[in-house]
Amino acid sequence: MERIISNIILIGPMGAGKTTIGRQIARVLGFDFFDSDREIEERTGVTIPLIFELEGEDGFRRREIDVIAELSRKKNIVLATGGGAVLKQENQQALKSSGTVVYLRAGIDDLLERTSKDKNRPLLQTDNPRKKLESILIEREPIYRELADIILETNQMTVYTAVKELESLVRK
Repeated sequence: MERIISNIILIGPMGAGKTTIGRQIARVLGFDFFDSDREIEERTGVTIPLIFELEGEDGFRRREIDVIAELSRKKNIVLATGGGAVLKQENQQALKSSGTVVYLRAGIDDLLERTSKDKNRPLLQTDNPRKKLESILIEREPIYRELADIILETNQMTVYTAVKELESLVRK
């Protein structure tokens, strides 16, 4: 009897494909899809860059903890988290206990290419986005690896291929 894991939690840096791949794998599996960043925007009625501007990263992270705590209690979902969600212990515990954690991993060049024109990435609105991404990865990579049940390299992988690969990994 084939069994699908209860929840799939996608972690990884901005630009790794969490939302795009997450939406597709949810469709394939018949799961509901949630993106923690979009949930925060819907609940506040403002964009994440504006939350960062008004409340700083700490204010945003407090909101993120609440949303992830709530979403992680749902069943049969795919949850795409914000890249920095793993920085908070509360989120790490909620994510790890709610399903299979999948780290979507990509190299700096791919991440830069995928995020270069996106103004909704407040941490990359800097003179040197490459340097910022490198420092983010130095800090977060060990956490991503520790939390992950599955690591999927998305470098140069099409969305279709990534979804097929992920589907084969989560079906048992």
